[in-house]
Amino acid sequence: MDYQPIIDQLNECLKHEWTGVAQYSQASFLIEGVWREVYAGTFIENAEESFGHAKLVGEKISALGGVPVVTRNEIKQTRDLTEILKNSLEFESKAVEMYTKALDLAEGDRALVIFLENILEEEQEGVDEFTKLLRGSEAMESAKSSTKTA
Repeated sequence: MDYQPIIDQLNECLKHEWTGVAQYSQASFLIEGVWREVYAGTFIENAEESFGHAKLVGEKISALGGVPVVTRNEIKQTRDLTEILKNSLEFESKAVEMYTKALDLAEGDRALVIFLENILEEEQEGVDEFTKLLRGSEAMESAKSSTKTA
């Protein structure tokens, strides 16, 4: 099996995970007000998950004979909670897409498929969680808007 295409895709995943470490950490730093107590820890946990994935993927790239990247993509920053949640959902959705592509490339290597499926499952849980959080956030914003117009 030619592992170069999977190494290349795993490096894209790794770059995304490095971005997650920075973006989620920054979100935890920027969140303010009454929601800080609720969300700051969530964002730190997501940064730690991204770092955990980065370690796993970096080790796998190395095991396959590649060189893990040390770069990241641009991070999105804002102090607006709803925007942070939307950015997080977008980030997790992109991770699902990237790991799904890696999974397709790994077909034929059962161990690598299982490795990627485990990470993909965690990324999908992130999509599900931010989807639910956004539903609550949008309801909160609607309630806030209707209170102001009353």
